[in-house]
Amino acid sequence: MHVVRCKVCKEHEAILKLDTYRLNLCQGCFDDFVLRRTKKGIRDFKMFGHSERILVAVSGGKDSLGLWDVLVRLGYKADGFYIDLGIKDYSAESKRLAREYADKNGLTLHVRSVPDDFDGLGIRDIAWRTRRKPCSVCGTLKRHLMNRIALDEKYDVLATGHNLDDEVTTLFGNTLHWQVEYLGRQFPVLPAVDEGLQRKVKPLIYLGEKEMAAYVMVRGIPYIYEECPMAKGASSLFYKDVINQLEAHSPGTKLAFLKGFFDLRERFRTEQERPTLTSCTRCGTLTTTEVCAACRLKERLAPPTDAGGVD
Repeated sequence: MHVVRCKVCKEHEAILKLDTYRLNLCQGCFDDFVLRRTKKGIRDFKMFGHSERILVAVSGGKDSLGLWDVLVRLGYKADGFYIDLGIKDYSAESKRLAREYADKNGLTLHVRSVPDDFDGLGIRDIAWRTRRKPCSVCGTLKRHLMNRIALDEKYDVLATGHNLDDEVTTLFGNTLHWQVEYLGRQFPVLPAVDEGLQRKVKPLIYLGEKEMAAYVMVRGIPYIYEECPMAKGASSLFYKDVINQLEAHSPGTKLAFLKGFFDLRERFRTEQERPTLTSCTRCGTLTTTEVCAACRLKERLAPPTDAGGVD
């Protein structure tokens, strides 16, 4: 049987083939590849420095746990933050895996629960009662809770596990529908705004799902394999499948598409003034409206006020 050697060290047997880079890598060289690609993303987009406190949004999946592991290995001050979405067995298992990783490595994991903040209601119930899509509700509440704890615990930056595939999928959807406003905002770094919105970064911008799945496997990090049950039927999953077919036909398409967009991104930036931000009258979060999106959800869930009835 023919043994494929690692293209970098040329000594050990390759465990993974990366078609985008025409590389066959052994375990050691692949591990180094992931670390170097993450460092490159952090450096290229000036995400953060070693003196800053980082809060990693952890879902229990391969990308977020892999990101947390990489940042700790690179010497960054990184803690985790898990949001229990109230999706029964899925949330219970993903929280268990996040806690297991934190405990095993002696790391701090903050946990917040959506049902605790919404009278026992999970994402599915909130979406049904407010007549909104579950992914929309989930995104609104995640952004709100992540920013809230980052401010309360005085973290300098929020890091999410969005990888190359995620960013290309978002870019594909925004381009397909010419969502110019979203295209103008899409970037691996969203700067802090005043004293109310913390900086948000995506350090895995140069690493895809395949690489991150292989990384956590090599590192022996258990993660939840199932897709979120709320994401069933989402357009993003269809877009991702289309893009994977393009990548299979022409390796390197994803990376070239994203890099090309970054080169042209300024053309999508509008000259409009930045929206005026004000503190939410309910929770204090910075928002463009009197009441922030998370608090508006709570208001829609609240029972109607009893006006006394009619005799």
